[in-house]
Amino acid sequence: MNPTETRKLGKSGVALTQLGFGGAPLGELFVRVDEPTAAATLQAAWDAGVRYYDTAPYYGRGLSEIRYGRFLDAKPRSDFVLSSKVGRWFFPPARPDEFQTGPVWAGGLRFEHVHDYSYDGIMRSYEQSQMRLGMNRIDLVLIHDLDFWFHMTEAKVAAHLSQLFTSGWRALDELRSHGLVRGVGAGINELGMMPRFLDALPLDFFLVALRYTLMEQEVLEAEFPYCERAGVGIVIGGVYSSGITATGPIEGAKYNYSDATPEVMERVRRMQTVCASHGTPLAAAALQFPLAHPIVASVIPGAVSPHQVRQNVENVRRPIPASLWSDLKREGLISERAPTPA
Repeated sequence: MNPTETRKLGKSGVALTQLGFGGAPLGELFVRVDEPTAAATLQAAWDAGVRYYDTAPYYGRGLSEIRYGRFLDAKPRSDFVLSSKVGRWFFPPARPDEFQTGPVWAGGLRFEHVHDYSYDGIMRSYEQSQMRLGMNRIDLVLIHDLDFWFHMTEAKVAAHLSQLFTSGWRALDELRSHGLVRGVGAGINELGMMPRFLDALPLDFFLVALRYTLMEQEVLEAEFPYCERAGVGIVIGGVYSSGITATGPIEGAKYNYSDATPEVMERVRRMQTVCASHGTPLAAAALQFPLAHPIVASVIPGAVSPHQVRQNVENVRRPIPASLWSDLKREGLISERAPTPA
């Protein structure tokens, strides 16, 4: 596959490079990243022809957006696509000296946040992102983390959805109709939320994190067909399932942001064995697999070093024999229904 080839993203019509760049690691997800390394990592992605960059206010509580803005400010604005997210806005903590950044963010900025999906909250979130990025427009905006992963109970999810449907959507519709954004989507971490959004809102796309990977394909049953009928595009985040299909089943490997269980480790060992029999790194199969689905426009692995960027590019380019995919299906390691690369 060619990582710099572009695909149209659903109803937005925005063209994304098949390989994008995810911004959570540069918000210091789990590990700290110094400024020279962050800049060099972004430069490596640019030099490789990556032109789609995704970030969010939540990533390092603004740090990822600041780093993106510093780097992209020197690039022609028409040469790249940028996405960020709304649903949180930030304010200084009452006791700055006692503020703790962990456990997700190893570093990042020292700000508190509130979830706010109202008209004023979304506009405030968008404007804060503009300031951190130093840009007067953001190409794609996503409703961020409105799901059970963060809000835990049906009562809280329903309340935030009601706030979005009755108030916040007006802000997103205005931003899109006034040309301040070119497409509106939602970031999804779990099953069951895509239909709830699509039944109420005319979204252009979803960013699906963790739920369409070598490890999980349940969205093929109902949710991706629903999106396909609606003309809604997909960006894939968490393509390595938060690590294990990049690192392999090593000690301490992470699966969906938790320590991998023995059962998950064994499944990944079996996948790795199949890939090795075809001379293919597991990470290459993980990156290329989602791109076979016709509604997927881009995969957006993050990186914390130029070396990781170059590995991702190499793994997208690597030829993979069709027999690898058929062997994974025969071993029951991926769904029989899953489209696979030609």
